[in-house]
Amino acid sequence: MAIITEGVFSDYGAFPSNPLYEKLVCRQDEIYNKANDCRSQFERDYTRILHSLAYRRLKHKTQVFFNIENDHICTRMEHVSHVESVSTTIAKQLGLNVDLTRAIAIGHDLGHAPFGHQGERELDAISKKYLGKSFFHEKNGLHFVDNIELLEDDYRVFRNLNLTYAVRDGIISHCGEVDENGLRPRKEYIDLNDFTECGQYQPFTWEGCVVKLSDKIAYVGRDIEDAIRLRFLTKENIASLSDMAKAYDKMAINTTVIIHNMISDVSKNSSPEKGICLSDTFAQQLMEIKQFNYEFIYRNPRLDTFTKYARLVIEQIFIVLLSCYDGENTLQVLRKKAEIYPELMGAFAEWLGKFCEPELDMFSNMTEKNVKCRNRKIYGCLETEDIYKGAILDYISGMSDNYCIKVFNELITY
Repeated sequence: MAIITEGVFSDYGAFPSNPLYEKLVCRQDEIYNKANDCRSQFERDYTRILHSLAYRRLKHKTQVFFNIENDHICTRMEHVSHVESVSTTIAKQLGLNVDLTRAIAIGHDLGHAPFGHQGERELDAISKKYLGKSFFHEKNGLHFVDNIELLEDDYRVFRNLNLTYAVRDGIISHCGEVDENGLRPRKEYIDLNDFTECGQYQPFTWEGCVVKLSDKIAYVGRDIEDAIRLRFLTKENIASLSDMAKAYDKMAINTTVIIHNMISDVSKNSSPEKGICLSDTFAQQLMEIKQFNYEFIYRNPRLDTFTKYARLVIEQIFIVLLSCYDGENTLQVLRKKAEIYPELMGAFAEWLGKFCEPELDMFSNMTEKNVKCRNRKIYGCLETEDIYKGAILDYISGMSDNYCIKVFNELITY
């Protein structure tokens, strides 16, 4: 059972006493129960995400800086851990459901593309060009936990994650790019597939609002530390940071200082009437730091080469895989080309087969893995090229940086 701590939000958290609780823990399908399972519904979601392959790949996905050989540069997995730490501390102080908060936090970035936001922009460009719709990692995260990620059950059968509504909602609604303070949950219980753009709706829970603000608190200081380590910032930039810190009676602006101060500030200032919020002073500081990061880090010309490289790698993988489309014969084409490109074509064919109707596979000796996949067959029989294009986007978006580079190098190696 979830631990309930006293706080100003104790009567509003996602607990069984909440009138909306049954809606919050609703799943798309029935979920099997384990004997003597002492976990809450949201704790089960947390561990289901923790055990997923998409979560494991976060350790090799770019946060901001592409530097796969540097052990001390923040990866997507480290960022997720920071968000989990910040958000659960705030939730505990406010009396909200810590289990739900942790589950949203650990899963909020599962939909991120390889190569960080540069990779996301390239997939968005490809999606708009070939499918006429946007790609954004929040919606892709929902798509992954709903349709792509599989877990093996007690009988060695692979099934969809089947998470609760509250966790799924927190994932798709976590966008924190818009500068806003005083977050409040929306009142409408909507179909989450109604999201058509980033940040379109606020989270449905207070816990989701906490994660949304914590996401921003967690990354601004860490990105500065990495920028200094990689010498992205000049002496003048660093002096500017020092002046900014002194303006708030501090000696430094870094992850530790920002997280400590803002956790305390959010916990002190938030209320059901005001929403999840920072004081005016710290809201201003967060905005100033974010503006600094955009000017001197995220838009730094040193990232231009990486951006072009990410575009080249992702675009070429997409084009090569797209050339293999042949309706219901596509899997056969891929397996034939796997003789030349065993990693890209072979692995993609095996992955694709899990999400297609069994009759699509013309091979009589289906693998045991495919036979025991009882998941949604979202690609049907690959009836249209658009369905296949979507499958390619799904596959690429799930790749780690390392794997993306590996299959691209296979294409250019003779």
